[in-house]
Amino acid sequence: TKGNQLFFSQLMISLSKDRLIRPSLSRRRWEWDEEKIQSRKLPDGVAKFITGTIGRMPANVQMALSVLSCFGASAKITLLKALETQLAVSFIDSMEEAAAEGVLDKIYGSYSFGHD
Repeated sequence: TKGNQLFFSQLMISLSKDRLIRPSLSRRRWEWDEEKIQSRKLPDGVAKFITGTIGRMPANVQMALSVLSCFGASAKITLLKALETQLAVSFIDSMEEAAAEGVLDKIYGSYSFGHD
């Protein structure tokens, strides 16, 4: 990860989704499959990792991210809700999905790209 926080967080989300790292509530610690993790091919950099993550998202989420990018690094939720009303397209649910994947941050009434 070369110290890149975004790369690290995306890696941990990916490992968790693939059940290669998981919390053990009964043992009160994390457990992982070191052999499978080490055999896994990692992208060369954070840009490829994020591109791959976005590429696996549903088309509506990719479209919402494209719209968000037109406003720069972030956009207020009130603006996105106004766009939903005017265009009759759902953005907020898609933004929530992207935030759950770690691609966006939701802070103080705005969505922003995690890499900015």
